[in-house]
Amino acid sequence: MEINVANIAQTVIELSITYLPKVALAILFLIIGNRLIKWIVKVFGNTLANTETDISLSKFLQSLLSIGLRIMLILSVASMFGINTTAFIAIISALMVGVGMALNGTIGHFASGVMILLFKPFKVGDLVTIGGGRTGTVEAINAFNTTLKTLDNQRIIIGNSNVTGNDVVNISGQGEVGVELSYGIGYDDNIDKARQIILKVGSECPYILNEPAQSVVVSELGDSAVILATRPFCKSEHYWDTKFYMQENVKKAFDQQDIGIPYNTLDIKMLTN
Repeated sequence: MEINVANIAQTVIELSITYLPKVALAILFLIIGNRLIKWIVKVFGNTLANTETDISLSKFLQSLLSIGLRIMLILSVASMFGINTTAFIAIISALMVGVGMALNGTIGHFASGVMILLFKPFKVGDLVTIGGGRTGTVEAINAFNTTLKTLDNQRIIIGNSNVTGNDVVNISGQGEVGVELSYGIGYDDNIDKARQIILKVGSECPYILNEPAQSVVVSELGDSAVILATRPFCKSEHYWDTKFYMQENVKKAFDQQDIGIPYNTLDIKMLTN
């Protein structure tokens, strides 16, 4: 079979004349479109920042806007080449339905993420306990998961549907928080003396607020100890600082004032023949 080089060359030239301008225009359109999208998203983000919108919601909305505009840009470029975008949209819709069925759980996480951003049970920076056992500072609220940073610098990633499906305790949500503390003293120790020691340590703590005033009460008469409870209030960001300060310095003060903290002991008797 002979190859007609002249005909091939002629075809290539005709195709180049027909499509090269369109390709060049499409590339230019993509470059300008991408820059315009970045500018629109940036302006949108600045507008949200000026309205003091929560940073998590702001990033989420910017991401959705960027994705939507890029899809529109791709469809516009496709129409320049005579591609039937209506059929293309129908195909994408069918694919999305199939993907949605396959990623049912993922869509649930996404829907839960939207609920978190809308109803705001917590925000980035809040100290929360989720599901009764996982406590940490909210580091990020993403489309599909929420990230917590624990006190020991671990990162916990929780699916958003697991967040909304469990109890959420927002420890720092009110701006001020009470720190639940309890101390056991011996039955032979003076309750009033121990109470004054705890209050004195609290008055010296740089994080504890004057209002509401700290109090100390007898919360329980245990098997081997009288339990004294106190709930000093502090700023949310000083929760751990307050707790650790009180735990350490109350123990030191008890030692100095001969207030015993009972602990379990085990007596072993050796029987000899």
